[in-house]
Order: sequence, then C-alpha cells, then structure tokens
Amino acid sequence: MNLAIINKLNLLEQLYQNIIVPKEVWKELVIDGKGKPGADKIQKSQWIHVNSIKNTDLFRSLKKDLDTGESAAITLAIEKRADIILLDEIEARNIADLFDLKKTGVIGIILLCKKFNIIPSIKPLLDDLRTKANFWINQNLYERVLFNAGETF
Repeated sequence: MNLAIINKLNLLEQLYQNIIVPKEVWKELVIDGKGKPGADKIQKSQWIHVNSIKNTDLFRSLKKDLDTGESAAITLAIEKRADIILLDEIEARNIADLFDLKKTGVIGIILLCKKFNIIPSIKPLLDDLRTKANFWINQNLYERVLFNAGETF
C-alpha cells in the first residue's frame, strides 16, 4: 500500500513480475481500503494475484501475535514456498525468521530498485514514504540507508 500511495507500485512488478497475496491482505488493501490512496492502483494491477490459504490452524496460531494480513501472508508464503515475503512490521519479520522465510520490506524494495538501476535515487522515495504515506522511518535508519546507497541526506 505504501508504494501505491507514493505512485511507485510498479517497482514491485519490475522486480518480481508477479505478486501473490492472500485474500485477507487483498480485503485489507482493496475492499476495506476502498477510497484510500493507492487502493485503486492495487485493484487494477494485473500482476497481483489473490490466493486463499489452506493451513487454517497455522493462520489461527499466528493471529495470536500478528494481525490478520500478516498472519495470512506468512501462512501463504510457507504454503507456496515463496521466494520472498514483503513485511515491514518487526513482529511479523521475527516470526518469518522462525520459519526461515526470506523477507524484505518497503525500504529493501527501494534499495533493490536502486541496485538494479530501476530508480536513480532512493532519497525522494524515502521522503515520499515519510510525508505522503506517513511511513515511519527512524532517523538513524534513514541516514544509514542513504549512506549505504551512496546518497547524502
């Protein structure tokens, strides 16, 4: 959603071509999010595919510590043996580690896009995430990411 809000949803498509999301995430982003910035872009994306989870026991177990979308995303990633899962919340990332899931977040996506010359600079995107999407980025992380990307703040 954050990438859609800053008009950069296409970065996911350029990196991965196809994205699979559980129906619970689709519901959060598109149905419950109707009218919110970015929801229509997600809904119209032909490369985002919706799947149902099968392991409802795992899903219910994960919901004890995570929200519905994160629980469904981790369950689906395990079921599909996903190459990578997109998670930003620390609790979800920690649980993904328990299942040996390879993960990244929005900042990781942006860094990959710079590495593969999809974007020339990450600073404008980080700034847009902060101001337009209200995506919280710790100042130390912000500066470290820019430094590691060879950019200044």
